[in-house]
This record gives sequence, C-alpha cells and structure tokens, in this order.
Amino acid sequence: MLTISALAALPRLGLAVLVPGPPGVLDAEIAWLHNTELPDPSGYVGRTELVLTNGLWLPTTPPDEFVDHCLAAGAAGIVFGLRDATPHTPAALTDACRAAGLPLLQLPIDVPFTAVTQAASDIRATEQQTPLAVTLRRGTAFTDALSAGAGAEGVLRVLRREFDLPLAVVDRTGAVLAHSADAAPGADDAHIAATALTRTPPPMELAIADGATATLLPVGALGHPEAALLCLRPAAGLTEPQQQALSQAAHYLAMEIARRQAVRASEERFASELVDMVVSGVESPVTLTRRLVAFGIDPAQPLAALAVTSRAGVPVTDLAAATRTTLQDQGIPAVVAAGHADVVAVCTWRRPAEALPAWCRQVTGADLARERRPPLLPDGSVVGVGGPVTSPGHLRTAVLEARRASAVLAQTSRHLTVARLTDLPTYHTLLSRADPQTLHQLTAVLGALRDYDAAHEGRLENTLRTFLEHQASPSAAARVMHLHINSLYKRLARITELTGRDTATLTGRLDLLLALEADALTAP
Repeated sequence: MLTISALAALPRLGLAVLVPGPPGVLDAEIAWLHNTELPDPSGYVGRTELVLTNGLWLPTTPPDEFVDHCLAAGAAGIVFGLRDATPHTPAALTDACRAAGLPLLQLPIDVPFTAVTQAASDIRATEQQTPLAVTLRRGTAFTDALSAGAGAEGVLRVLRREFDLPLAVVDRTGAVLAHSADAAPGADDAHIAATALTRTPPPMELAIADGATATLLPVGALGHPEAALLCLRPAAGLTEPQQQALSQAAHYLAMEIARRQAVRASEERFASELVDMVVSGVESPVTLTRRLVAFGIDPAQPLAALAVTSRAGVPVTDLAAATRTTLQDQGIPAVVAAGHADVVAVCTWRRPAEALPAWCRQVTGADLARERRPPLLPDGSVVGVGGPVTSPGHLRTAVLEARRASAVLAQTSRHLTVARLTDLPTYHTLLSRADPQTLHQLTAVLGALRDYDAAHEGRLENTLRTFLEHQASPSAAARVMHLHINSLYKRLARITELTGRDTATLTGRLDLLLALEADALTAP
C-alpha cells in the first residue's frame, strides 16, 4: 500500500519526517503525488495526495497560507525539497504544519522529485503484482490437483489451505460431489442448492437449514450451470481475496465437471447399448451376463427394472443423473440409461420383492410429504417397476413392463407415482395406447359442461371430477365441496342432462370417467 511511511522507509530517498501529524496518518493510504510551486495549489491537488514542493512560492506567500491551501484540498502531507537557495526547511513551514496537524517531510538536495515519484510507482507495481502472483500460484495448485485425479475434493483442499472456509460442491441433481469436513450439506440443503441452479440467474446467496445463509457460485456454462460451489457463509462476510479465490476455484471446478460429464457420456453410451440388448432379446444369455458383470451387477442375484419418467418436463439427462446418484447413494449396483422419453435402470435387488415399490415411493417423495423432506428424485418423477426376476433371461419382460407402467403413470394417473403394470387400472393402459382421434371423441362429451360453466360461471366439471374421485359417493363429494346434498344432486342432474350420460348408472359414470382421463392425456 502506498503510504507516507512506506516512502520514508526507503533509504535511497533519504526522507526525514519533520512533522509526523496525528497518530496513524503516516500509515494511511495516499492517492498519489503532486508536484507544485503554485502559491495556492488547492484547485489542482487531489484528496489524500502528497504535495511535493521546493518552496518557490516562499517570497510571495506565507507558509501558513500555503499549508491552509493544502489542507483545503485534502492533501495527505507536504514533502519539502531542499535546494541551494533553501538548504534547510523553513522553520515557519514546520510550525505551520505542526499547528495544522499536516505531515511534513524533508527531501535532500541531491534527490530529485522524480526519484520519489518512481519509488511510488514501484510500490504500486509491487502492490499489484502480489495478488497476481497469489492467483497464479493458486491456479497452479488447482491444476496440479486436477491432474493428479484429486477432482473436486482436491480443489477444495487447495482453497482450505489458504482460507478456513466451509465449502461444498453440489451438482444440479442435488448430488454432493465434494465437501470440507465442516460443511457436509444435508439432503435439504443439497436440494435447495440444486433448485437454485435452475433459476436465471442463480441467486448469489441461499437460505439454508437452521436459518444460515450460504454463498453460491455457479459452476459451468453461463446460463446453464452444471453445479454450484457453496460457501456456508454469507457473501457479505467474505473478504475480497476470499471472493476472488472462490470465483477462481469455480472456473477450475468447471473443468472437473466437464471431465465428469465426458466420463458419464461414455458410461451412458454403454449403458444404453446394454438396455437395447435386453429389450431386443437377440443377445445370448452369456453375452448379457458378461455385460451385467462389467457394470458391477451380479446376475446370480434378483434383478429389477425401473423406468423413470417426469411429469414436470425434467430433461432425461438430469433424470438419469439423479437416478444414478440415488441408486449409488443407496448402495444398489445398477446400470442407468437415458432413453428418448424415460430413464431405464437395471439393478440388483437383494431385499424382499414387496419392498421394491415401497422404496421407489420413498425416493420419489410419495412417502415423504408428512416428514417434509425433499425427494431423492426430481419433483414430478414417476417410476414404473418391473421384477424382481431371477435371471437375466427374464429381464426383457421386466424392462418392457416397467417402461409401459411408467408411460401410463406419466400420461394418465395423477395420484400414483409408482406402480407395476399389473397394479394399474385396465382403462389407464387402454387409454395410453389410444390414438388422438379416439381420445378426442372421448373428451367431446365434456364440451357441453364447459360451455355451461363458461356461460353461467358454474362448477359442473369440477363437481363431476370430485364426485368420481370420491368413488361416486354423493355424501362424500358434498362434504368435500361444502355443498348441501340436495345442491349436489341438482348439479348431477344437470350434468346428466347436458352430457346424455346418467351419473346414477355405472355405464354413465364410466363414460364420464374415460372422458376426464382422456382429457388429461390430450391437455397441453
């Protein structure tokens, strides 16, 4: 930092402090130096600049006036340069500076002002080079860590050697890729960070568990970050060097994330080939068994097939990453492949067969609502279950059933998130196979209800949905809708009149149910 004391400490300048000024003034940063011989330099001297003068103004201007002008400009102090005509600093100038509390230094005759200016430039250059050198050394350490295969953990170790900060790296699926010992994010915090990455732009700070605030630095492509570097401290509590180091680390972490993605892409290609082999049914059991073993799956153990689809439009690449992470974290060996519209996982299932759907409901969040914990798979995920089966030869049936169940769940059943194909109502399966023209014909019966509701601000369609969702029980539907039972019967009569389907008969109710389910399939 450029200060008066830093200049005075340089032996080559020979500066002598005649008036030190108030305590701490000599160590305060100065803006620059200003050489002047004007009697009144106040219009030209900048605030906290150090005035250099030979006193050529002395014959016309009293020293106390010159000092007052310097004070008015906010000068940091005065350096009086001796010359043959003034071999000593005037006592009146010394007294005026002492009275004003303005530092005064004396420069020897044989040292020009240019030497003082050059010394100030050298101090500034050194000041600028030091952070650059630190940044270069840190970058080299990041590179060495990544080259040695230390990955994200290695990058965090480099940061921790320099700053004692609680750090973690979380990808956009909510997987924790690395963390320091004092910053292991829980499932809630990881989910919060992953959700924040979907915002444009991602927030600089996050409210996390226990009322704490974390600083978030996106990692990856601008506008589409793949991960986040989390510092479990608010941004306002970080120093500028700390913020710069975190930003630099985020750039190096982007290279590690890109490497992970390349490895994952290679794995996904082989995983997709394996799933295609299973579905095609043309490969021999020996070849299929060999491929399963290569993915760490024991063919002698029961095998299950899971098909994951999103009702919320989550990209299949993100869905595959979340599925892979979930299975890995649960210690379940699996091969995961992203398809065109779903993600297929073939995994070892050593637990009882009846426990498989329950586990799937847990990871989709269907059984977590009361606990208010985030799901392990993205919101809106549905899972079709196939198996477990006892040999690789039966995997084809398990995969096909899982994919069919997943497709049906995504398209028709709003209340189920996990199911085997045999668990689903027959009409769900039939509707999922229907062509658009058939679906349009089925939904046409709702047109009269919607026209009536639009003209009368009515709620006939909502009444019909509630009635059927409550097993066609008038009393249950009336209770939920806070209606008198007679009012509900009047609405049902009007529905019968408008649609031509009797809500009191099984066939009428079935037609209306199929119309609502077909409408769900064709809705945007």
